[in-house]
Amino acid sequence: MKIGNIEFGQNPVFLAPMEDVTDVGFRLLCKQFGADMVYTEFISSDALIRHVNKTQKKLEIDQRERPVAMQIYGREVSAMVEAAKICEEAKPDILDINFGCPVKKVAGKGAGSGMMRTPDLMVEITREVVKAVNIPVTVKTRLGWDNDSKIIVELAERLQDTGIQALTIHGRTRAQMYTGEADWSLIAEVKKNTRMHIPVIGNGDVTSPEICRQRFEETGVDAVMIGRWSIGNPWIFEDVKHFLATNEQLPNKPFIWYLDILKQMICNNIEQAGERGGIIHSRRHLAASNIFKGIPDFKQTRVAMLRANTQEELFGIMDSVSERFQLK
Repeated sequence: MKIGNIEFGQNPVFLAPMEDVTDVGFRLLCKQFGADMVYTEFISSDALIRHVNKTQKKLEIDQRERPVAMQIYGREVSAMVEAAKICEEAKPDILDINFGCPVKKVAGKGAGSGMMRTPDLMVEITREVVKAVNIPVTVKTRLGWDNDSKIIVELAERLQDTGIQALTIHGRTRAQMYTGEADWSLIAEVKKNTRMHIPVIGNGDVTSPEICRQRFEETGVDAVMIGRWSIGNPWIFEDVKHFLATNEQLPNKPFIWYLDILKQMICNNIEQAGERGGIIHSRRHLAASNIFKGIPDFKQTRVAMLRANTQEELFGIMDSVSERFQLK
C-alpha cells in the first residue's frame, strides 16, 4: 500500500487521530511499538489562522515518529486552505482532513462529521486544499449523518475525484457518535467499488488482533486504523503486528513491564506539559489501560491513582499495585 510516495507494505496499522490523546509523546510510544503511521490531534483551521498558541503547539513533530499525518478541520474554504498551507510548513508527511469528528461543538457547527449534511461543501473544501499544498492530502469521514443518510459509497468517489490520495472511513454515522457497533459492510462496499483506486482505510471497534485480521480479510481494506483501544495501551500495535505476521498471539509481558511503559508515557507528558498538566493529561490513559482491568477490589486504588497530583505520589501508588495485588 502507498500514499503518495510513502510505502507502507502489507496490512499496515495506523494510530487514529484523537483529541487530547495523540500528542507527540503518545505518538512516539505507539510508533515504538509498531504503528505504521501516526496522526496528530485534530487542528482547528480557525484557531490556527488566528495563531492561537495552544493550537500552534499541535504542529510540533518529532522526526522519530515519521511518517506522521497532520489533521485539520473546519467549515470555511478559505480558512481550511490557509490552515493547510501553515500545516505544510510544519513538514508533515501527509495532510488529513477531518470530516468525521462527531462531538457537538464541532459537528454542531457544521465542521467534522457535520459536513455529512453538506457534501457539496465537503467536496469543495477538499478540492481546494488538495490544490493548495504539495504534500499528499487524505480524508477521514463517517458513513453519513444518520441511518437515513448513509452517503459514503457515492461520496467516496466524489472525494477521490478531488485528488485525495487515501480515504479513511469510520464505520458509524454521526448520530451514533461512538455507540453501537461499527458497520464495516459499507466500508467493504467502498473498497470493492471498481471505480475506487485510492487506498481505503477502515476504522471502528478494532479491539483485538483477531478482529484486525478479520477486518483485513473480510473487507479488503488497505489499512486498519486503531483509535480508542490504544488509549492507555500503546503496546497493542506490537500485539497486532505480531498476530498479523504469525497468526499467533504475542505472549504477555510481566505486569511490571506494562507499568513501566505507562510511567514512560507519564514522564513524556510531564516533559511536554509540566508536572500538573502532564499528570492530568495522563489520567485518561490510566483510567482506560487494560492492565488494571480485572484486578479485584481495585476501585479505591484506581481513585487514588486518578487523584494523585505529583509524579512522586502517582508513581508510589503505581509501584504499590504489583506488591499489594501480587501481580507478576
